[in-house]
Amino acid sequence: MDRDGGPRVPQRRAPEATGAGFRFGVLGPVRAWRGDELLPSGSPQQRALLAALLLRDGRTATASELIDAIWGEEPPSRALAAIRTYASRLRKVLDPGVLVSESGGYAIRAGSAALDLTRAQELATAAEKARAGGDQARARHLLNAALAHWDGEPLAGVPGPYAENQRTRLAEWRLQLVEVRLDMDLEAGCHAEAVSELTALTAAHPLRERLRELLMLALYRSGRQAEALAVYADTRRLLADELGVDPRPELSRLQERILRADDGLARNPAGAPAATASAAPVRPAQLPASIPDFTGRSSFVRELTARLADAETKVMAVSALAGIGGVGKTTLAVHVAHAARPHFPDGQLYVDLQGAGSHFAEPDTVLGAFLRALGTPDSAIPESMEERAALFRSTLDGRRVLVLLDNARDAAQIRPLLPGTAGCAALVTSRIRMVGLAGAHLVDLDVMSPDEALQLFTRIVGVERVSAEREAALDVVAACGFLPLAIRIAAARLASRRTWTVSVLAAKLADERRRLDELQAGDLAVKATFELGYGHLEPAQSRAFRLLGLPDGPDISLAAAAAVLDLPEQDTEDLLESLVDTSLVESAAPGRYRYHDLVRLYARSCAERDDLPAAERESAMSRLLDFYLATAAGVYALERPGDRLVDHLEPTAHPGLSFGDRRSAQDWLYSEADPLLACVRRQSGPRTLRRAVDLLYAALDLGESGANSKQYEATAEAVREAARTVADTQAEGRAVMTLANVHQLAGRFEPADREAQEAMRLAAPTQDPLPLCWASNARGIIALYQNRHTDGETHLTRAIEAFRADANRPGEASALCNLSRIHLAMGRTASAVTLAEEGLAIYDAMGHELRGANARYALGLALTQSGRLRAATDRLNEALTVFRDSRQRLWEGMTMFRLAEVDLAGRRPAQAAANAEMALTVLRGIGGEWRRGNVLTVLGRALDGIGHAGRAQVCWRDALAIFDELGSPEAAQVRALLSPVAAA
Repeated sequence: MDRDGGPRVPQRRAPEATGAGFRFGVLGPVRAWRGDELLPSGSPQQRALLAALLLRDGRTATASELIDAIWGEEPPSRALAAIRTYASRLRKVLDPGVLVSESGGYAIRAGSAALDLTRAQELATAAEKARAGGDQARARHLLNAALAHWDGEPLAGVPGPYAENQRTRLAEWRLQLVEVRLDMDLEAGCHAEAVSELTALTAAHPLRERLRELLMLALYRSGRQAEALAVYADTRRLLADELGVDPRPELSRLQERILRADDGLARNPAGAPAATASAAPVRPAQLPASIPDFTGRSSFVRELTARLADAETKVMAVSALAGIGGVGKTTLAVHVAHAARPHFPDGQLYVDLQGAGSHFAEPDTVLGAFLRALGTPDSAIPESMEERAALFRSTLDGRRVLVLLDNARDAAQIRPLLPGTAGCAALVTSRIRMVGLAGAHLVDLDVMSPDEALQLFTRIVGVERVSAEREAALDVVAACGFLPLAIRIAAARLASRRTWTVSVLAAKLADERRRLDELQAGDLAVKATFELGYGHLEPAQSRAFRLLGLPDGPDISLAAAAAVLDLPEQDTEDLLESLVDTSLVESAAPGRYRYHDLVRLYARSCAERDDLPAAERESAMSRLLDFYLATAAGVYALERPGDRLVDHLEPTAHPGLSFGDRRSAQDWLYSEADPLLACVRRQSGPRTLRRAVDLLYAALDLGESGANSKQYEATAEAVREAARTVADTQAEGRAVMTLANVHQLAGRFEPADREAQEAMRLAAPTQDPLPLCWASNARGIIALYQNRHTDGETHLTRAIEAFRADANRPGEASALCNLSRIHLAMGRTASAVTLAEEGLAIYDAMGHELRGANARYALGLALTQSGRLRAATDRLNEALTVFRDSRQRLWEGMTMFRLAEVDLAGRRPAQAAANAEMALTVLRGIGGEWRRGNVLTVLGRALDGIGHAGRAQVCWRDALAIFDELGSPEAAQVRALLSPVAAA
């Protein structure tokens, strides 16, 4: 018998597998399934027999080998009879031919794929091959699939020396696979995510130095250098105390490299087993398609292509194309970029910087998109523009990547977006000359030559039609001022109208006013080219073109466009698709449409110029505002059944969309975030201000989720100022209340309290229930965070009374849950539990899934302090599931933090550390520094509990710095934790 036979690729198979449809498991409890039916596997000794047979890969085991496997050196007197009994029972459970007797022994014949261990081995082998071949993404996927076959302890509950030996080997093999997978996670840039798991693993396996090495690297790459060094100090002390040895050389070398901030640590460490030279990084290929009828510009193509080809020998090649709108800058840049792709094998990045409009792309947003395209996970992307730019340059170091920055506003916008090393290059297009861009090769792009212009026109219209009317064709391109965009629009219109001759088009362009417009520089020239397409629109098309250019935002949905036009969706879609055919509107995605920024400006000028009454323009935007407000109110009501907030919103004359479930409602809200907030800003005039503010209020999930917090806050500031300007106290009070919510969620408690107090003052004369109720509620929770518990109790008692007076049961539940937390802080644990349970009962009775999660969160805190840890964990996990499903990152992170507190109370410091690390990752960039300080405090306590004293001190010092800067009372608690260190 192979006593030490462990997990391995089988050497020899049974001649034929007869157990089709059977599955067996040994990477957990020993189990058997027929299809999806779990079969009884009998007593522990019977499962030991089954396990011993399964782990022999179809080979026969003699009776003596099985006796030795199950009982070892002291078998019972009737061991052979017992073996036969167990085999007989298994035959009754399994199909005939699965358990066979031969040569005085037994064998399982079910095929290699029937055993979870074999499937895991095959996946692990495939992962190793994929990694060796440079396919890191597939390797990680395969390895995760292999690890997914484990379901707890291998051979759980199976007795005998053979099972114990196999259990040890399988557990060690799994740990090896986990180490390899974590190594690949770090290669893929998932540093922050890996810290949580590595912290838990090092607690479970404190003497395993490879895990410590990976943890140090993950912390360092997450910007936590001091913690990484503390891990080394903790490891050295532990090894000396437990084994009397020093850390292995690899660990010591990593510590030295961290101390000197070795640049190589930002990438895969040289010589690391996982960092094979063939590892394939993410290679973005973002260039837009090059148009098939690209014409002319041959000298520019040669010049720019040559400069890009020489990029490897330059510090960093930058070429900036400038020219009037419609001159073909983007077309040329995209064509050149495609031609130069072989010189940039590591990828090509592209972005439209929207520099011609008022809402140009912010560099930090673009950097975030670029880093994601290069494989950087969201959790590893820094918040500040400077840090993002530095990480972007570091990521491109040693790679050959082309960056195409289209439609730039100015040099300041693009400087942070430029690579910093040789081998990379940037192509920039802009309406202005980039004279302030040091070292850039400047190219001034003029209109086409007459020959090039005619060639472009011919390619679009067709040789036959142009050849028959060459002079008329020359008149057309001349009337277009040889501007490529104008030529393309004119030719496209002619090509789509087979009954027109070239002469008809030339006659239409003979209007002198249009020709003069064509010959002027800047936007007027572009405007004249759009006039060509606009002049041929049918009345319904032209009305749609004018009105749909009025809203702001990156695009507009079909439903929103139907509201603007006051038409059924089908008719609206027909009009929009016809405008797409004219190239005046683009189809951004199914059901979504957008204007080029210059076309939008032109459409608005048409709305003002072409006898479109101001009242009609205002009505169109009012309908859009109604649409957004009615739909957002419906989403709010679906999320919060029975909440009276929707009853206090301004009435709408235009209906909105309705949704059958929360998921589709949330999808709409988040997909419409940018155009919705843009509508609020644009509609903050006197006539529509109140509805705009109410739309902001109804869409408060956008500010609470973390995904759109910055835009939401900026919009709230804008409408607050608009309300002040027109002295509308109701609108101002509600706008100020939204700002109070924003500040509170960001951890800025003093301004949050000021704004909430101001909202109450503004609402007092009219007794507006929204600010009066919700401001008291907000001030109560703010007082909790500031340790003003008596004040908090007063505010929340007032809030409960106000909500009850308004018959707002969900609002009452919110205030009850917040009051529960006040009582908890005051040591009144029993009443805290009761209050949270009252709030939860209200929410559950009204079908509030999301706000019910908030109540479960509050109840979990109270149960934790009352010592009912199992119930606290259950409530918090229920809340966590809802928060994740609702995309509420702030509350997801805070719930992970609270679970860490429960783990600490239950003396599970390793699990507490893992949950606290996850909380830090989720809360990255949201929730404010105060919340981060609290998480760091708990993380330090958890780390201290698993013997990572050095890392714990680093966490506490970071938390203390945060609390000191904020002037928070929590600083005293952290100082007490650090007091032994301070005394030393």
